[in-house]
Amino acid sequence: MTLYNPWRGCHKISEGCKNCYIHSADSRKGIDTNCIVKTEQFDRLVRRNKKGEYVMKSNQLVYLCFSSDFLIEEADVWRDEVWAMIKERSDLRFLFLTKRIHRFKSVCPTDFEENYQHVMVGCSVENQSEADKRLPIFISLPIKHKFIICQPLIGPIQLNKYLNADIVQVTVGGEAGKLARDLDYDWVLSIRDECIKHQVNFEFRQVGSYMIKDHVRYSIPRNQLSSQARKANINVYFKEEE
Repeated sequence: MTLYNPWRGCHKISEGCKNCYIHSADSRKGIDTNCIVKTEQFDRLVRRNKKGEYVMKSNQLVYLCFSSDFLIEEADVWRDEVWAMIKERSDLRFLFLTKRIHRFKSVCPTDFEENYQHVMVGCSVENQSEADKRLPIFISLPIKHKFIICQPLIGPIQLNKYLNADIVQVTVGGEAGKLARDLDYDWVLSIRDECIKHQVNFEFRQVGSYMIKDHVRYSIPRNQLSSQARKANINVYFKEEE
């Protein structure tokens, strides 16, 4: 697994963005997150060493644009170049997450379905309202590997009508930080039950900084958010990635 951020910066567009960790971290450093800029990593995918070999080794999962949104408007001028590099690097697998899935059709390559089978896309939803807005679009797209990301989960979500055969996995997680909104464990279990019903992989990525379980509110240290989710031992896997 490796990170590849051809640009950085983002804009808040919905309730899930309210306490975005990227904005918080940038604020502490005096960086304006709303300024979208190209990074020094831009051509990293196709850089070669003196032997003519790719510097980025084959057979890796590449987390694409995790310091921004790959579909953000300001990056339209650069994205075609990145698509071309991704196509060239068919020896890698790519994953990007987006809250802007409505832009996918207008900015994806015309040959996406044929030549980008190695790209996995995660549609991020935080509550029922955003799920009902984004997921009908998402499930209609010609993407082979689709993930639904419910993180930060800030309200109950029903996913039944969206869990078709194309959805590989649903990932759920709470919000982190002093201003984090509560995560109710019942919401997590409800989504898990739906995934089991439709035989879709389910992964509980992290608990929230503030967690409600059995009507009791718990405060969880940031360094235990992922480990506490693992201890819950509720992940379920039906499908293997090709």
